[in-house]
Amino acid sequence: MSQSPETFDSTSSSLLDRVRFKDVEAWRQLVRLYAPLVYSWCARAGLQSEDAADVVQEVFRSVAISIGDFRRDRPGDTFRGWLRVITRNKVHDLNRRRAGEPVAVGGSEHHDLLNEIPVATDPMSDDDSRESRGAVLRRALDLIRLEFEERTWQAFWRSAVEDQSTADVAAALGMTSTAVRKARSRVFRRLREALADPPEAM
Repeated sequence: MSQSPETFDSTSSSLLDRVRFKDVEAWRQLVRLYAPLVYSWCARAGLQSEDAADVVQEVFRSVAISIGDFRRDRPGDTFRGWLRVITRNKVHDLNRRRAGEPVAVGGSEHHDLLNEIPVATDPMSDDDSRESRGAVLRRALDLIRLEFEERTWQAFWRSAVEDQSTADVAAALGMTSTAVRKARSRVFRRLREALADPPEAM
């Protein structure tokens, strides 16, 4: 059931916590947010569309199985980075199978460690990080927009995205400056809940 504007539970767990607890809607949201990113990595790695779609399925199957293992133990650890490692593993596995080579043994932990070694020519390197981060943020914003009244959304959008001054936004929307700041804060809080990584870590 969809939520009416501004009635979402502000105390709800983060997206990944909800996925870990088998929340079906949270899983769907995770896939909607990140599957296009995984597909773009596969395309950059040279996979044809059918192979890329298969790898996307394999990646999210692995995520479903191992989401409980994801941790942010070190500075810079992000879900997006973890997802990129899994994607790179799956692309390597596909290429090995195509070449008739055995897939690496030693368990997934050893496999992941080997694949975390940076490769200068890796097509899934983070050269496109700003562009791909922006795409995930745009999808997250699209997902949450209907949860807010239009004036609340405009207060957020104009002040946070278009970088208009709080006073100018307040005057244009017939709000107080305090109301604009509160609206911006509410949307940011919801955005943090809707993403697997906090916006500042994206």
